[in-house]
Amino acid sequence: MSQKHIEECVRDNLQAYFNDLGGEAPAGMYDMLVRLVEKPLLEVVMAQADNNQSRAAEWLGLNRNTLRKKLVDHQLL
Repeated sequence: MSQKHIEECVRDNLQAYFNDLGGEAPAGMYDMLVRLVEKPLLEVVMAQADNNQSRAAEWLGLNRNTLRKKLVDHQLL
């Protein structure tokens, strides 16, 4: 899957989100989207890294301690 495909998927789903709102104004979208995308990102990367936090942190471009905090925040540890 290319980056372009991921971008298209995000755009399509955001448009569907706005359609579902039926004209209501959204609130706190940035935090909501980061939270919703971050958890599956962490799940998939950790699985691909065989739960090796150092490897996953490297792939994500994060400090290992930052990754660990995010895993705890998302109840993935």
